[in-house]
Amino acid sequence: MLPLAGFSIGVTADRRADEQAELLRRRGAEVVHGPVIRTLALTDGPELEAATEALIAEPPEVLVALTGVGVRSWFEAADGRGRGDELRDRLAGATVLARGPKAAGALATVGLDVGWHAPGESSVEVLAHLDADLTGRRIAVQRDGDDRAHLAIALADRGAEVIDVPVYRWELPVDRAPATSLVAAIVGGQLDAVTFTSAAAASNLFALAAEDGGSQLVQDLTAALRGPVVPVCVGPVSAARLAGLGVADPLHPSRWRLGPMVRCVVDALAGRCRVIALGGDRAEVQGTMVSGVAGQVSLSRREAQVLAALVDAHGAVVPKERLARTVWEPGTDPHVVEVTVARLRRRLGPMGAALETVPRRGYRIPT
Repeated sequence: MLPLAGFSIGVTADRRADEQAELLRRRGAEVVHGPVIRTLALTDGPELEAATEALIAEPPEVLVALTGVGVRSWFEAADGRGRGDELRDRLAGATVLARGPKAAGALATVGLDVGWHAPGESSVEVLAHLDADLTGRRIAVQRDGDDRAHLAIALADRGAEVIDVPVYRWELPVDRAPATSLVAAIVGGQLDAVTFTSAAAASNLFALAAEDGGSQLVQDLTAALRGPVVPVCVGPVSAARLAGLGVADPLHPSRWRLGPMVRCVVDALAGRCRVIALGGDRAEVQGTMVSGVAGQVSLSRREAQVLAALVDAHGAVVPKERLARTVWEPGTDPHVVEVTVARLRRRLGPMGAALETVPRRGYRIPT
């Protein structure tokens, strides 16, 4: 089987979401896309134009670039106004710092030499790299999409004269229905993992949950991301934001890019693949996919959860009432368990005979 066959992965991103989804689908995953963030371009706005003109009029000593897309969009906007070459000339004498390799690459593309970039790709490192006393120094900061200019404010607190360069802004999505459905899928245990490619996406997911269901839904979301649903982040910044929201130990790859993040998802879910015995047959179970004598069989999420509960009982009888309570929710009519087990038997073909009914008690898979 493909490494993610049988698994459902939630994607919170808006930018490059199609690319990420394709990487996951190539590995067999079912992808649920619920963008929790919208990137609003400010390239035609007065704030960016004013910042650009201020830097042309009086260039900075230091330029700090936070994102690659921000650098590219800024210079495309300046070129569109006929001010790009002049902006490059005026910034050529500045000490140029980048938060990470993407920003550094974008700066090189527009013709600016990068003197240093943060090895950990964090604004905290940029701040630590600069002097504690910046009194009177003119510093330009190309901001990321956060609505608050955190690094610019911190530099101003050290005495710098800061020119904030806002190129885009992260907002909640206009159509919130897909994000709301994603939250419901996480809380309802319908996903095996969910990915985050920005800290803002993590914050927005919880903000949407609070808006839709208050503190109870936030608690349920936190519990799901601490347990059955694996949170996988593109890097340590988004992982730190999730940790600050109460999600302990979210995963992230050592190389902070989409490809390694997808590989991190594969590695995280590999431990959920197992080989079981159904009667005299050997079957491999991976999420909702079962491979055995009947070939590959795709189960529904509920069917897979019932099968897992019976396998985990190691031959003991599992009462219908317990299955109804744990696989569905308290108060569920146990008749739905009977229907699901009957359907599960049919789907498993010859292996389905291993699901034994114990009259007036429940179900078991003999070991």
